[in-house]
Amino acid sequence: MKEILGKIGQLFVMGFQGERPSKHFLNFVDEEQIGGFILFEENCRTYLMARENLELLRSHCRSFVPFMAVDQEGGRVCRLKGAPAEFRSPSEYARDNAVERFVEDYSRSMVLLDSLGFNLNLAPVADIGLDNNNGCLLGRTLGDTPEQVAEFVRAAVGVTKRQGMLSCLKHFPGLGAAAVDPHESTSSADYDELIWRQREKIPFAEGIDEGADLVMTTHLRLPKIDDKMVSHSEKIISELLREELHFDGPVITDDLTMKGAAEVGDIGERAVAAFNAGHDLLLFGANYEETVRAFDYFVDAVRRGEVQSGRLSSALDRIAGLKYKLEHSMAR
Repeated sequence: MKEILGKIGQLFVMGFQGERPSKHFLNFVDEEQIGGFILFEENCRTYLMARENLELLRSHCRSFVPFMAVDQEGGRVCRLKGAPAEFRSPSEYARDNAVERFVEDYSRSMVLLDSLGFNLNLAPVADIGLDNNNGCLLGRTLGDTPEQVAEFVRAAVGVTKRQGMLSCLKHFPGLGAAAVDPHESTSSADYDELIWRQREKIPFAEGIDEGADLVMTTHLRLPKIDDKMVSHSEKIISELLREELHFDGPVITDDLTMKGAAEVGDIGERAVAAFNAGHDLLLFGANYEETVRAFDYFVDAVRRGEVQSGRLSSALDRIAGLKYKLEHSMAR
């Protein structure tokens, strides 16, 4: 039990507020050996700030390579500003059907991110632009047909793979048909499994076939598929993602501090429910206090037997496998 409890930090990916991580934040990282970090725009206002923050965080991870993540999708979701890190919105490339231009611009961005110390880009967005009222995905989709999105997704995954970085498909099983932003409340869509196989599945299948490293779910209700929201649905993760798409890499939640996840309970209950549903990595935004509460609740849940040891072992194995890949890439 003690050995397992000492590894729980590997399941957590967390951010911080401000230009530099606080002493409390770094002490928590030191003590619990947190497995990964996500930087937001305020943490990387300059390239030098980004590099120094990544080096500082890495220095507090004693015996493993941490995930160093960022959302650099293009357009309005570019945490690092200015060329070559910043590039046009995905929807602009899709509008012009400019796959080659996208590959060129995306490649330059990934080269820079890699040079700064990032190893995981939380992209590409594999959602289809189906609802113009979807403010969450405005400008972020790589097309409005499954085939077009799939072509761009394959290209994006190929770019990150060639650069030795990790890619992450999002937002599984597909957020494009929803109108509500999960940052604000739980979203919903009315497609069933048949429609999913003919539409939303296609870009995710293409990205997985190309070798995407992670898949991120979303806080979405799909009542025609399951009565549980996606981020807490064992059925959607085990049947649609693991069995049907044969994805065996780590599955990561979207930010569990989002309002869309709140209906499950407080932050600790969300974390445990998401993990028990099949997620391997638990993502938190920049709210340090909420992350600590979730961590403490999760540890207590393990002690109470609410989290199965087999589930912990499989998640830790997937994470370790991906980090071995990162170590091998760095050695080259």
